[in-house]
Amino acid sequence: MLFISSIYVTAIRYVTKATRAGIKLTNIKEDEGMSLGNDQFNRPTPAYVYATWGVLAVGVLGYLMGLWNADLALNEKGYYFTVFLFSMFAAITLQKTVRDKQEGFPVTKVFVGMCWVAFSSSIALLVIGLVNADMFLSEKGFYAMSFVLSLFAVITVQKNIRDLTNEYGETDPSAFPKSSVNIDTALDAADIID
Repeated sequence: MLFISSIYVTAIRYVTKATRAGIKLTNIKEDEGMSLGNDQFNRPTPAYVYATWGVLAVGVLGYLMGLWNADLALNEKGYYFTVFLFSMFAAITLQKTVRDKQEGFPVTKVFVGMCWVAFSSSIALLVIGLVNADMFLSEKGFYAMSFVLSLFAVITVQKNIRDLTNEYGETDPSAFPKSSVNIDTALDAADIID
């Protein structure tokens, strides 16, 4: 079973590379081409996109509200905030780099290593900070859980955005909930002003 699934994954990888390179698979009996592009293959559902944005909002707002209300010195709050921002950026960069490498895009080993070091360092900094913090165990758990929730959500949101981006670098508005409505409203207002 493992052998069959690895063949399947390898075949999908080669088809994805071929379609990204602009090669179309055609049906020989019919003159009509069949494209296996990114638009149908990896497209997340709108419900999943909304859920990931919601989870990201819950994680980030929970962490930041907990930090705002914490009885910590300003330099300690700054430390936890900086570690949080660093970890979010490191997670997105690592996810993008790993996916680029998996899809056959050129990625240097040095950059992949830097991404892993940054991601690991951000988690280690939070763990070291929480272990040595003078807080209740429940507060430490709250920060750890909202941190992990935010990490998962930011990686998933970035994955959805990438899945909804075509080969020309244009991202489908459905990757950003309600932004398509706002953009359409702004365009309508611009037409009225003109």
